[in-house]
Amino acid sequence: MSNPFQTIGLIAKSGAPAVAQTLTKLIGDLRQRELHVVLDESAAVYFERPEEAVLNRWELAKGCDLAIVVGGDGTLLNAARSLAEANVPVLGVNLGRLGFLTDVSPDEMHERLDEILAGQYDEEHRSLLHASVLRDGRSISESDALNDVVIHKWDIARMIEVDTTIDGRFLNSLRADGLIVATPTGSTAYALSGGGPILDPALKALVLVPICPHTLSNRPIVVSDQVDIKIAVRGDNSTEAQITCDGQVNFELASGDQVHITRKDHDLRLIHPRNHDHFDTMRKKLRWAEQP
Repeated sequence: MSNPFQTIGLIAKSGAPAVAQTLTKLIGDLRQRELHVVLDESAAVYFERPEEAVLNRWELAKGCDLAIVVGGDGTLLNAARSLAEANVPVLGVNLGRLGFLTDVSPDEMHERLDEILAGQYDEEHRSLLHASVLRDGRSISESDALNDVVIHKWDIARMIEVDTTIDGRFLNSLRADGLIVATPTGSTAYALSGGGPILDPALKALVLVPICPHTLSNRPIVVSDQVDIKIAVRGDNSTEAQITCDGQVNFELASGDQVHITRKDHDLRLIHPRNHDHFDTMRKKLRWAEQP
């Protein structure tokens, strides 16, 4: 089988000393295979005078056949928003801690790369969310998220109030520290810490998880990922709330703002080594197999 990946784009975590060594080894491996390598600006900073072309994120996403993200899950989350839009497959090399998404270690990188470039890999599609903030009926901020969209209190120890509707049907009024709307991918992130369920990545579902609700009967709820979610911020002009996408993109909310959340049209194409097992990953990362 011919190699479907001829142009490889490299994206890297910022400010991590171990990244430079891994990138150097990876570029050497790809050169030996006579593949065309391009660097994202995040990867280029580790080289004084890189020989490879240096592209911005959007240019790289449109110009490569495979993107390799060197870092942790946070680095992949950052890259996912542009890579999903361009429909480019993504492989993660894990230099972080948990590594639910970046599941290839630097030690096994050479061997796994041989297999993947030979077409021996598993591919899965992960859904993303699209969130827009409406103020006086006009969109003032938009962003995507692979893990979650979180509406939460900001700066002070004071609850916020939100009203949630799903497909035009009223769900509830919530007084809490916030509300998490998570994809199956994000169900093992902040939503899990909030007491939400773990969703299998293959499920076409979302989970809404309240953060420290004042009324303890407010529990997480799982809904279809085809729904239209609207969250209205209530309160007076002193309300201090924010919307955060994947823990990385923030926007300040005011009373009366409405957050509109839907599933994004494009999925992330995630590449795994052959015989990848999501349950095995959870057992290892969440330490389910350990004995007390």
